[in-house]
Amino acid sequence: MPAFQDGQTETELPTTATVETDVLIVGSGPAGSAAALALATLGVPNIMITKYRWTANTPRAHITNQRAMEVFRDLGIEDQVLADATPHHLVGDTVFCTSIAGEEIGRIHTWGTSPAREADYQLASPCLTVDIPQTYLEPILVRNAAARGSQTRFSTEYLSHVQGDEGVDVQVLDRLTGQQYTIRATYLIGADGARSKVASDIGLPFEGAMDIAGSMNITFKADIAAYVDHRPSVLYWVIQPGSNVGGIGAGLVRMVRPWNEWLIVWGYDIGGPPPVVDEDAATQIVRNLLGMPDLDVEITGTSLWGNNEMYATHLQSGRVFCAGDAIHRHPPSNGLGSNTSVQDSYNLAWKLAAVLRGQAGPALLDTYSTERAPVAERIVKRANRSSREFVDLFVALGVTDARTEEEMVARIEERKANTPEGAAKRAALLKAMELKNYEFNAHGVELGQFYESSAVVGDGTPRPTPTRDPDLYHEASTVPGSHLPHAWVGDNVHKQAMMDLAPYDRFTLITGIAGEAWAEAAAAVAAELGVPLATVVIGPGREVTDLYYDWAKLREVEESGALLVRPDKHIAWRARTLPEDPAGDLRDALARVLSRAPEQGGDA
Repeated sequence: MPAFQDGQTETELPTTATVETDVLIVGSGPAGSAAALALATLGVPNIMITKYRWTANTPRAHITNQRAMEVFRDLGIEDQVLADATPHHLVGDTVFCTSIAGEEIGRIHTWGTSPAREADYQLASPCLTVDIPQTYLEPILVRNAAARGSQTRFSTEYLSHVQGDEGVDVQVLDRLTGQQYTIRATYLIGADGARSKVASDIGLPFEGAMDIAGSMNITFKADIAAYVDHRPSVLYWVIQPGSNVGGIGAGLVRMVRPWNEWLIVWGYDIGGPPPVVDEDAATQIVRNLLGMPDLDVEITGTSLWGNNEMYATHLQSGRVFCAGDAIHRHPPSNGLGSNTSVQDSYNLAWKLAAVLRGQAGPALLDTYSTERAPVAERIVKRANRSSREFVDLFVALGVTDARTEEEMVARIEERKANTPEGAAKRAALLKAMELKNYEFNAHGVELGQFYESSAVVGDGTPRPTPTRDPDLYHEASTVPGSHLPHAWVGDNVHKQAMMDLAPYDRFTLITGIAGEAWAEAAAAVAAELGVPLATVVIGPGREVTDLYYDWAKLREVEESGALLVRPDKHIAWRARTLPEDPAGDLRDALARVLSRAPEQGGDA
């Protein structure tokens, strides 16, 4: 029921009023707003609340990788994101230097911009990595969620909840009026950040530690295009006396908007009192790291934050789920945070929709933890390992044991010397810079999510053994649990990505001309189970053709075989060839994926 009855004013609203919805989302960050958008896109009534008056007020997350961009493509907002993003070709010349105006120590091609890696990224996805600060991304997600039906309540704080057999009663506080009221939801999603109250209230189990190092953000405006637009990048790492980021070991100058809005990350001892940095001190830090002592700087803000190394080993309790930073807490290394948060919600939303509509059994929701908890663990460990790998660069330069600023400068200068020591230092720098690929080109970490759960029906084939480093390289497969491989298909007028054939609001069966019998089978199964399921036949003379003959090399099944693709683009099941009873096999597989009881169309 609505919060206000006809003719009732806000001041007359009783504290016992109850608002009802299918899903309540706490938090409007990347995880929360993506959940609201995904649910609204599927027509699921939802309310998103946040205790803040608006979306993110600092740039925070920014690197947006291929998998997150695929989610945005699927949800119909890719063009809006690209319009506000710094494009792929401007994000990748990551620089290591003694100051922005000073000497370079080296550069590394990042986010797949190297000629040696560009093909890997192009072959893996129709989307490329871009940079869009959280201050720009969140409004896009929130705006589109609201336009599609999500109710968004700012200045509304989560207080507590009580679960029952039929739903969750959530107490919230209107921070403007001071009034409390209840939102009764069938399900609750806690996307309320790294200090999640929802996660605490349901007692999620965690591994790791919080606040292992301290960092400060300084945002500022200054036009330094002359120093950077010839080496365009998101990140410029500064190694100089006095420059230190807690847990990272260098001052970081990060582009927010090219090339006049910036963010500096500066470290402090988290074991001591928090630093107080006024405008003069912040300006001095900026000028030091930029190497421009007289630069006109406009300081726009400062904030403190802690580096974390913590992940949840289970992500839900009953009707309550957590997503985003609430379940994976780590430094910004590798740029995985907001990307993984968006993917959490993308995984969960279609499952909630299927259960709410009676298309799936409640056990389908258990697969959220089964599938996403290993991802949380992997990215937290990878991000923290990448942070620690900066030490190799400092060791190579010989600055880790320098006792004075003069000695540190001398050690850095030694890399230029025509001496055995200089040659050794240059060789060590080569290895240290190569190691940073694990932070900046970890394609396998970004795209390599493989799911093993009851929502995946295996065919007895193990996951392929990687032929290259699984952190650095993504290898496509159609083994059930894998993400649908990318290829360009279409006709002489239209070009589509494979993912475009399998929209978020349905299951999709993909086959070839020799498997055309699957279409009739799928139609019968869809009608029997009451589940949206469509068949796509790929081949000459059909609506979709294999434009470059790439799909035939990737599908790993015969032309008569089939791939059952989940709404989130993971392979749920596959048949290598056309069986004697395609409808029966497909029906059994889909029922198992959806946790359907035998009487509902599942197997015994």
